Amino acid sequence: MAGQGKRAVVLLSGGMDSAVCLAMARRDGFACHALSFDYGQRHRAELHAAARLAAHMGAAEHRTLTIGLGEIGGSALTDSRIAVPDAPGEGIPVTYVPARNTVFLAFALGWAEVLDADRIYTGVNAVDYSGYPDCRPEYLQAFQRLADLATRRGVEGRPIELYAPLLDLSKAAIVAAGVGLGVDFARTVSCYQADEEGAACGRCDACRLRQAGFLAAGIADPTRYRLPDPEPPA
Repeated sequence: MAGQGKRAVVLLSGGMDSAVCLAMARRDGFACHALSFDYGQRHRAELHAAARLAAHMGAAEHRTLTIGLGEIGGSALTDSRIAVPDAPGEGIPVTYVPARNTVFLAFALGWAEVLDADRIYTGVNAVDYSGYPDCRPEYLQAFQRLADLATRRGVEGRPIELYAPLLDLSKAAIVAAGVGLGVDFARTVSCYQADEEGAACGRCDACRLRQAGFLAAGIADPTRYRLPDPEPPA
């Protein structure tokens, strides 16, 4: 059986990048233990998408952990008082969730040790992304050093590999790779303002990057978009 005795933890948000990572991990022969987080995000449709993707794509197991990033706020993705911008701005955007990837990877690292997994797959991307500081190669290298120092496997000379196969890919390349691996992108949810059914706003940064990726790849965008708000009566 493919993946027998060879395990990986795959961070699965429900978005397109993490779905491609899950497909790559399956291709690479791993039994995939998918990990999602209910962290207080306003766009909760992604959690339903993650569960559907894990089942559809043959994950060996899928868990959703609840953590309280929403309780500390500081991001448009967790605090309803901060508007999700419809246009790109300068610097790190308000959709950055403080320490999110560090928290996610710490949980993934702990579960990987319990599973005796060899890899953690993450969909971090440093090309077509929103400028978040925890999506940079330097960040991943630093976390790998931490993982090597802070785990039993690392101390025993069997480090857990932090693997980011999409790190240097454009969004178009990610779309093409996913299509080649049979990823059904219609099942994914990327939008920061998706409604309960997963329909996308078409305006936020995540939507813009997704749209541009399909366009550049020359592949039809299967995303379901919400109908625009009706014009007020004259």
